[in-house]
Amino acid sequence: MNEELIRFAQRAVQTRSFSDEEGDMARLVEAEMKKLGYDEVIIDKTGNVIGRMGSGKTVLQFDSHMDTVRADDAEEWTYPPFEGRIVDGWLWGRGSVDMKSSLCASVYGAALARDKGWLEGKTVYITGTVCEEYCDGENLKHLYRERSLHPDCCVICEPCDNVITLGHKGKAQVRVTAHGVSAHGSAPEKGKNAVYEMAEIIRRVEALNHSLYRKDEAHGTIVLSDISCVSASLNAVPSSCSIYLDRRLAWGESLEGVRREMDALIEGKDASWEVGTLRHRTWTGEELVYEPMHNPWQIGKDHPLTQAMIAAYEDVYGKAPDRFDFWDFGTNAITPVAMGIPTIGFGCGEYKLAHMRDEKIELHKVEEAAEVYANLIKEFRS
Repeated sequence: MNEELIRFAQRAVQTRSFSDEEGDMARLVEAEMKKLGYDEVIIDKTGNVIGRMGSGKTVLQFDSHMDTVRADDAEEWTYPPFEGRIVDGWLWGRGSVDMKSSLCASVYGAALARDKGWLEGKTVYITGTVCEEYCDGENLKHLYRERSLHPDCCVICEPCDNVITLGHKGKAQVRVTAHGVSAHGSAPEKGKNAVYEMAEIIRRVEALNHSLYRKDEAHGTIVLSDISCVSASLNAVPSSCSIYLDRRLAWGESLEGVRREMDALIEGKDASWEVGTLRHRTWTGEELVYEPMHNPWQIGKDHPLTQAMIAAYEDVYGKAPDRFDFWDFGTNAITPVAMGIPTIGFGCGEYKLAHMRDEKIELHKVEEAAEVYANLIKEFRS
């Protein structure tokens, strides 16, 4: 099975699946699930792949996204990003870490659990979801609605180097707009320059980020990630200026606090702010409308799901985990967490290699992840 798993992971890396272009990857996963004898395999209206094993009362879900960021610097990679080259026990290529290897491991993990006789009383869903890089969690909202699905637990298979991960930071993405008055460039005193109005707000954003910093401690961040202005021409005073802010929330921070921060950023300025809503259309034509405002989340070490994951880890590694992790980034977990579904993280690959040139993963960790997933199916009780 390990050789088949690695070949599957290699083919997955060789299959381009940028956000909103995951169709070929979806069909690859669908075909592999059918080959392995899944009880049910479908591609839903949104373009997510859903494979089911078993039909018991206790329902487990393992979720991975199929999309990747682009690789526009392909000529600078050591090996071409879609070649899927295997060198000295490493699989190289875009998506090897984020997060096709974990998806493949979960597909094989469920089959391994079946072959070991661990599916009694269990239903396992393996999901490969779309457009997570832009609209994390929206994919699962559509999937849960269409399938009327409410699992007893959800494992987010994002990369964490095979370390049990208990939560992640929150996120708020906001658009701030400063308002001005257009005038001819030869008479700027007759207008109001929206860029100048924005300048003080930008300084406040920088100061806020400095105030959030805590050396050697978990802390929130805020970054200005985009800026634009509206002007009648290059000879006119800009009438509007907008910036896009990405605010990450550490454990203990809240969206209520972020809203107060946004109000403070524009205080005394002719400006307004709004949630930076994003809209995407999936490869099947379904529209995703994403509101990027999410509190951080964390599952306790004493939670039954965490205890089952620890037991599964011990089954594979022969020892208790020596540490746990907490992701700096957001994931699809926001949706099951909001629905009250116990959620935990476990995946292969070092997440610091995600989105980078020369993305690569150790193959033995892919195999071990599949074994942990299978053992979690054995260990979990709802």
